[in-house]
Amino acid sequence: MSEIVSIKGAGLAAEINPLGAELHALRDADGRDLLWDGDPAFWTGRAPILFPVIGCVNGGVIRVDGKEYPMAKHGFARRRHFTVIAQDEGSATFSLADDDETRKSYPFAFRLDIRFAIEGEALTLTATAHNLGDTPMPASFGFHPALRWPLPYSGARADHRIRFDAVEPEPIRRIDGDGFLRPAPVPSPIEGDTLTIRDDLFSDDAVILDAPHARGLAYGAPGTPGLRVEWDLPQLGIWTKPGAPYLCIEPWAGIADPEGFVGDIFDKPGIVAIPAGESHSFSMKIARD
Repeated sequence: MSEIVSIKGAGLAAEINPLGAELHALRDADGRDLLWDGDPAFWTGRAPILFPVIGCVNGGVIRVDGKEYPMAKHGFARRRHFTVIAQDEGSATFSLADDDETRKSYPFAFRLDIRFAIEGEALTLTATAHNLGDTPMPASFGFHPALRWPLPYSGARADHRIRFDAVEPEPIRRIDGDGFLRPAPVPSPIEGDTLTIRDDLFSDDAVILDAPHARGLAYGAPGTPGLRVEWDLPQLGIWTKPGAPYLCIEPWAGIADPEGFVGDIFDKPGIVAIPAGESHSFSMKIARD
């Protein structure tokens, strides 16, 4: 394992693994774990970074100007070692640049910086993708933090809810058994602004809001301490393995390939085209509520 980097503030402490720039632990002021611990009995992930694609790509390849390049589910960043380029007591920034290996699957010159910063009882994660080339660069980005379910307070697992900052009436999206986006939306399990979390919600994998109205939510059991999550990305996935003691709240800029998609990566749903020499940032916040 890479050497873990620790940061802290008045109300939270975090650990980050340079392998994948992955949040490794998040604890409150009393040392209670808010983040999943990666128990392989359920899932070894904790909070992987998704770049430069979200989800599965058809045939295991992306297509750029008529050429095919192999691409793993959720991209390669979560398997690469990031360099620590800045650190103080309450923040740390990690950086990944293109190299011979990345260009085999993603033929673009880039740098991806991930900054973690704690202020009070809030952790903010900011990812900035820099296009270092002379042509537009297609990219998706996603956060994938696995929060404890139940949270380490007095609320029972069955009582946990997500309450969005806005009513969410639109149908949701689902992926098929091969990991591709199904063509037709399905009725939403969200009632008004509230999603009651149940294991059977995830028997068809993630609950996907491809155009949520909200950019924030409260997570926890009513009447007990909880967490607030905010984001500036356009899509949101919510996922767990049924029966597992974690819940992933995943802001995305991008989504899995639709079933049968064979288009250029610039036509992949949710792709951000970053102009030559420019950058694009994505951020989310996890805070005590």
